Amino acid sequence: MALIQKSIKLSQVLGRRQNIKLLWPTTTSAKTHFQRSYTSVPSAQFPGANAPFVNTLKLTQPEDFSPIPIYRVMNSDGYIIEESQDPKLEKEVVEKMFRDMLLLNTMDKILYESQRQGRISFYMTNFGEEASHIGSAAALELRDIIYGQYREAGVLVWRGFRIDQFIDQCYGNDDDMGRGKQMPVHYGSKELNFVTISSPLSTQMPQAVGAAYALKRRPDNDACVVCYFGEGAASEGDAHAAFNFAATLSCPVILFCRNNGFAISTPSREQYRGDGIAGRGPAGYGITTIRVDGTDVFAVYNAMKAAREYVLRENKPILFEALAYRVGHHSTSDDSTAYRPAEEIEVWNSVEHPISKLKRYMVHKGWFNEEEETEFIKNVRKQVLKQISVSEKKLKPNWREMFEDVYAEMPEHLLQQRKELEQHIADHKDAYPLKEFKQ
Repeated sequence: MALIQKSIKLSQVLGRRQNIKLLWPTTTSAKTHFQRSYTSVPSAQFPGANAPFVNTLKLTQPEDFSPIPIYRVMNSDGYIIEESQDPKLEKEVVEKMFRDMLLLNTMDKILYESQRQGRISFYMTNFGEEASHIGSAAALELRDIIYGQYREAGVLVWRGFRIDQFIDQCYGNDDDMGRGKQMPVHYGSKELNFVTISSPLSTQMPQAVGAAYALKRRPDNDACVVCYFGEGAASEGDAHAAFNFAATLSCPVILFCRNNGFAISTPSREQYRGDGIAGRGPAGYGITTIRVDGTDVFAVYNAMKAAREYVLRENKPILFEALAYRVGHHSTSDDSTAYRPAEEIEVWNSVEHPISKLKRYMVHKGWFNEEEETEFIKNVRKQVLKQISVSEKKLKPNWREMFEDVYAEMPEHLLQQRKELEQHIADHKDAYPLKEFKQ
């Protein structure tokens, strides 16, 4: 019972009267979210599981388990539901949250249109998920390491990634920190501890767990790893490997699932039959779990603070599921109106939109000024449009850089390939737009 008592005490501290409920695995016969109570029944001592014996066969059905509850702080009208859960953030912090969400939303709209005009090759918006980005980022420290998927630009906004850095990356020019080697929206920043995004789905998940294990082995470690992924990525093999390694190696990693309802055109109901992604945590992999309303910036903030405290104190992982709705198309290669009704999108783009909820909260507090909001959006639009005109005129990186930054010493086969390409381009200069590349 010591483990149960310790866990209950921890939940009370982190959850403020257990309203933020961390769901933990247990090997005792005490009644929990996932176990019935058995009294005076001997437990088996098999090496693979420690569980009570029963004398009557019964199939364990999914409906035997209650769904993991969704933690929230604000309702749709922007009112705090339970006063004890109000994070009581300073006005300046809330205003930064709101401005950062507006900046991300405004930049998304312009860069989406930029792709539609053929000025960049690809783009992905973050509409409807701004609160999960900003709320989680606000609860972290800059030393915490971020592994993103491709829809976490708001985390970078909060950490100070500039508009010119976003746009230079999307244009792949000579000032792009990725040196033009990545698709648009595949950001990265060593300065901001944001590991460069890669396109293959869920490859970042086992990498993040490995990084967390390395942090754990540091003396007096005070940083954690946060790995963002979508519910579609959770169907990949890398996700299951990451969950298992995080649990068995006890790594200080927060596995943050943005469950926005769709993996491109595949709705969540066709992706899995269990209780979302959170349902895999306590019983499936033995991972402490939190599920929150991902449209509620304060719920995400409170839960992320609790998660960070837990993983650093216990040196154990947390599975964090933020439920939201992907308001925009999956990417500029997608048309979501082909597989979902416009009326459904409109509800999530208005009543349940995270920016709208925070705006209503600020109105109730007397912190909102419509003229200031209008002026702020206007200024962001000017900055983004001006930067686009600057970024698209910049030269591309020297084409020879495609062979660099992988090996400390370039191997012989790459040296030979570079030499062959140099000769080819020298022989066919007129066939290539060399003036667009830095020499």
